[in-house]
Amino acid sequence: MSRSAGLWYIAGTLLGPATVQRQLHRPTALFDMASKTVLCVLLLTALVLTVCADPANIGTCIRNCAQCKKMFGSYFEGQLCADSCLKFKGKLIPDCEDVASIAPFLNKFE
Repeated sequence: MSRSAGLWYIAGTLLGPATVQRQLHRPTALFDMASKTVLCVLLLTALVLTVCADPANIGTCIRNCAQCKKMFGSYFEGQLCADSCLKFKGKLIPDCEDVASIAPFLNKFE
């Protein structure tokens, strides 16, 4: 940024004093920074809440897999069910009476 005869040369553009004053004292710059900070805090909070799994949900999921394995025997893939409990951090809890929730773990054993 250089100055000659009351004009400013900034980033390849020749600017007059009034333009420079507007650029240097923009009230929106502070607002932009504050809004970006708030957005970053919200995103980090959401990330922490989704990454941290509740161990109780994982335990419930695995116990339900074991119960379904006892009910359906060789027709139910208990290991696959337990692996999905760990993979999805207990978010998809199987219900032995709900076919839709256990469908991925049922097999046709003939």
